[in-house]
Amino acid sequence: MAAEHSFDIVSKVDRHEVDNALGQAAKEVAQRFDFKGTATTIKWSGEAIEIESTTEERAKAALDVFETKLVRRGVSLKALDAGEPRISGKRAHITCTLKQGISQEGAKKIAKLIRDEGPKTVRSQITGDELRVTSKSLNDLQAVQGMVKEADLDFAVQFTNYR
Repeated sequence: MAAEHSFDIVSKVDRHEVDNALGQAAKEVAQRFDFKGTATTIKWSGEAIEIESTTEERAKAALDVFETKLVRRGVSLKALDAGEPRISGKRAHITCTLKQGISQEGAKKIAKLIRDEGPKTVRSQITGDELRVTSKSLNDLQAVQGMVKEADLDFAVQFTNYR
């Protein structure tokens, strides 16, 4: 009898990579000529990331620099929830949060996709904010991974515990 193979679909962000991207973005903002005199900063504020500058345009430009650094470090932009710029006194602020975990609706959407379009030997089970996918065929599991990667989801997904 063939063994059962499985993997988990999760939505997690590597905080270390985000921290590295934040440091790189802060360094670039401090050194770039177009940010001179704007006192633009990018830093952690609890669990959120706070971008602050003298104008709304400079704050958006700093957000763009940060997003570029995230992409280079392999962090999906779907995991970043950047708020709208808000003016407070003479400063513009943008608060960014990191989205982690798959919501019940998102998990059901992936499970339905697997059930409807995936190979018939594949089963999925929702456990908390993860989705476990099992099958006897490794090829079927790889097909499901490709299908989920191609799906237009509003959150980042990773595949873990591949056995």
